[in-house]
Amino acid sequence: MKKPFLLTCDFETFYDGEYSLSKMTTEAYIRDPRFEVIGVSVKVAKQPAQWFSGTKQEVKEWLDQFDWSSAYFLAHNTAFDAAILNWHFDIRPAFLLDTMSMARPFYAMTCGVSLMMLARVLGVGEKGTEVLDAKGKRRADFSVAELAAYGGYCCNDTELTYKIFKALSPGFPHDELKVINMVLRMFTEPSLVLNTATLSAHLADVKRRKQELMDSIEHDKETIQSNPKFAQALIDLGVDPPMKPSPAALKKGEVKLTYAFAKTDPDFRALLEHEDIRVQALVAARLGTKGTIEETRTMAFLGIAARGTLPIMLNYYGAHTGRLSGGDKINLQNLTRGGKMRESIEAPPGNTLVVGDSSNVEARIVAWLAGQSDLVEAFVKGDDIYALFASDIYGFAVNKKDHPNERFVGKESILGLGFGMGWKKFKATLKAKAKVDMPEEECKRIVNLYRSKYAAIVRLWKKLHAALAHMCSGSEEKFWVAEGVYAQGHRIYLPNGLFIYYHDLSYDGDQYTYRNRHETVKIYGAKVAENIVQALARIVVFYQMEKISKLAPVVLTVHDEVVASISEEFGEWLEGEMQSIMKEVPQGFEGLPVTCETGRARSYGKAKK
Repeated sequence: MKKPFLLTCDFETFYDGEYSLSKMTTEAYIRDPRFEVIGVSVKVAKQPAQWFSGTKQEVKEWLDQFDWSSAYFLAHNTAFDAAILNWHFDIRPAFLLDTMSMARPFYAMTCGVSLMMLARVLGVGEKGTEVLDAKGKRRADFSVAELAAYGGYCCNDTELTYKIFKALSPGFPHDELKVINMVLRMFTEPSLVLNTATLSAHLADVKRRKQELMDSIEHDKETIQSNPKFAQALIDLGVDPPMKPSPAALKKGEVKLTYAFAKTDPDFRALLEHEDIRVQALVAARLGTKGTIEETRTMAFLGIAARGTLPIMLNYYGAHTGRLSGGDKINLQNLTRGGKMRESIEAPPGNTLVVGDSSNVEARIVAWLAGQSDLVEAFVKGDDIYALFASDIYGFAVNKKDHPNERFVGKESILGLGFGMGWKKFKATLKAKAKVDMPEEECKRIVNLYRSKYAAIVRLWKKLHAALAHMCSGSEEKFWVAEGVYAQGHRIYLPNGLFIYYHDLSYDGDQYTYRNRHETVKIYGAKVAENIVQALARIVVFYQMEKISKLAPVVLTVHDEVVASISEEFGEWLEGEMQSIMKEVPQGFEGLPVTCETGRARSYGKAKK
């Protein structure tokens, strides 16, 4: 076997005022007929970066000189450069590295992860500006001198990428590099196909339903225009109205929260992507937007289908807990379970999709992390936890078959109340998800029942509230939360060697807050518990995913689901292997009882509903 080597690369491509990555998705830009490579720079190991410019065939011949089967390919925004390599030059490196992904845990909440900002913060050099002069210019439009200057700019970007990698790589967990490689390949080596008939029918239905919703909403202008009534409308749909500090109060030196319902409020705009189309329509009406995300996403899927297979763009460490976030303007982490969008995603002909979903993994982790031994033991035995808690609620033996509504209340209790949910949100959640309008006093009783029955989980919230105080104190001592999890500085360190970062964590005498770029975020003990549990769940599922990827290509992941594609004749075998693997945990998670639900079908939506 040949020795692997680092190959750092950067492509420069044609763009103009209308055709650019600022106006288009990465997938649409690279697959567009207007696409043209102006040139490419390559740095092999420590050697100086080389520039080459030529026709597409000449670039292909120049690139073919490198041993890609042994290359650890490095770029800044590798999704872009590695997609060009594969989609235009039929080149797939042995392993994919990405400085943008590696930088996210450290810098996404502060300066951002652009090449320019990272180069400055890390003190490795300055990014040039020659790209600005290239706007609207085809390769043939460059003079010899201009092309040489552009080549120097491109080589500088490659050298900066290499230096940033060298600055970030010491101590960066090797297992996390494997995660980055898996996530990138879902985009750069796509194989999923989209069923256009399913999508076209869905689009027509979405437009009809949206218009009905818009018509009904437009008859109630007062609800749309009144902040309190609009907030209540969101609550009735199970959504906490987003809040922000009041600018007027801040001018007086006071801290007071107000509704974040402006077009510029990111948490409010994020509701346009809510999985409930009723929430989408409500927010769209408030913003004066006629379309919903379901409509635009369906149209985007149809556009992708016309160009080829479905590349899965996911952002590594897209959330500060380490969770992935959706990219390329189609957030695949938000597809409605059982919906037509999921159903439209299919395996290539002759293959089947095998889906494994880590069952109630967050509820299991919070019990394990808190040392709630009775709940952990019930998970170990395979008891129906939802039915057991529902039995405590209603005073009789609840089972899934005979008491679906009561069990649903038990399920929402176990899944929601472990992170400090209050009775108001609990009441709204039940109403939104199951049309259960539970009395206020009953909601309070259930919340109190959960907190008294699972007192260790409540103690975990209090411990993490104390951790916030420790983090604010300036002490550099480790505050241990559990084995492998501790607070130090403004970070909570995780068993995988990375962390949850609470940038500019502070306490104003009433509440703790931290900064996420330009946004102030409220934080408290139970919310920290939720953050940690999400981070740990991601570590567990991606540990399992890496093992599964050795058996078959992992083509998609949505939250705690792993989706692999394999020839139909091996589908049953892979499903059995997946069931075994998704009961395993990484080192440091001993005693955590995990399991999964699996399914397989040609369609993703039919494989796991």
